[in-house]
Amino acid sequence: MTDLLIIGGGIIGLSTAYKYQLQYPEAEVLVLEKEPELSLHQTGRNSGVIHSGIYYKPGSLKALNCVNGYAQLLDFVRAQGVAHEVCGKIIVATNAEEALRLPGILERGTANGLAGLRLIDAQEIQEIEPAVRGVQGIWVPQTGIVDYPGMVRKMAECIRQIQPKSRVLCGQMVRSIEQTSGAVRVRTQGQEFQAAQAIVCGGLQADRLARMDGLQPDLQIVPFRGDYYDLTPAAATKVRNLIYPVPDPAFPFLGVHFTRMVHGGVECGPNAVFSFKREGYTRTAFSMRDAGEALSYPGTWRLFGKHWRHGLGEYQRAFSKRRFLTALQSLIPGLEMRDIVPARSGVRAQALDPRGGLIDDFVIVRNGHCVHVLNAPSPAATACLAIADTILAV
Repeated sequence: MTDLLIIGGGIIGLSTAYKYQLQYPEAEVLVLEKEPELSLHQTGRNSGVIHSGIYYKPGSLKALNCVNGYAQLLDFVRAQGVAHEVCGKIIVATNAEEALRLPGILERGTANGLAGLRLIDAQEIQEIEPAVRGVQGIWVPQTGIVDYPGMVRKMAECIRQIQPKSRVLCGQMVRSIEQTSGAVRVRTQGQEFQAAQAIVCGGLQADRLARMDGLQPDLQIVPFRGDYYDLTPAAATKVRNLIYPVPDPAFPFLGVHFTRMVHGGVECGPNAVFSFKREGYTRTAFSMRDAGEALSYPGTWRLFGKHWRHGLGEYQRAFSKRRFLTALQSLIPGLEMRDIVPARSGVRAQALDPRGGLIDDFVIVRNGHCVHVLNAPSPAATACLAIADTILAV
């Protein structure tokens, strides 16, 4: 019988397995991933940003884990040779109304322990990012970029180096979770595994796996797709590092931004649109089961009712390169249609309560011998090693 079984081969699952293995080097750890490779979903399809923790409510799990996780992440990637760079970012206000929100963001970041934050004026914005036009901004020196899938692969290597009996198995879709008085029995499509305890880091499938274990969480995962464009090599020279808009407090997503990628190139996006498939990475992807569950959930329609104007605009941008370009031009007016080319998409596992509220913080619950990570939105990748500590303490 395995000492610890982890369901989910994304960055939260592997971080938890790694931290447990460090703590208990003699223990046997088993990680089950349903895909043929690790980190094919949220971990491998996010923007690759090392978040500083500037946005999050002081004292929240997000804030505490992001700041702690940031330091742990940098220690790990430096020691293990994972590609990364702490390059800094600017948050840009393009008008006076957005500029009024900057002091509050700065105050949050300072309360969360960030150092070196400062307001910058229009001239300083252009000194940092010459192609950007804004009236005021915030310089955030701690923000960086990293290869998250590379980090996951390295953690899998470290686990096996510490304990050769530990395993990371791909192609293992979980069919059932059953708890007995002293163990957890997990069946996949072809095998059965037993463990003293289990941790479920299911991401886009988190609520379904919880229900499989007998939980009835007061939330549901509703998927939102984010589409990206790449800048052409010529246009990529217009972006030095990371450029973000001022978040709109009326909308729960950060808005399109520019990110220099750790392996080269510049990515812009994402938008945020309801997805008809939890793991659907094209604009027309559809799953009858996923769409039916999401559209029959009261929270989905209540969310739509609150944000229908924003949602309509986001959906129009998903099918209109011109509208996407217009959003990007609010930060870099000199961009042209020929400067952007369609790129990848990702799907965010957004937990909603029945009243249509977006569950903003991490949700981690114990059920007998199992611990379930029910909600781990951004900055979960940055905070992964600190979240692992939180999970193991539940």
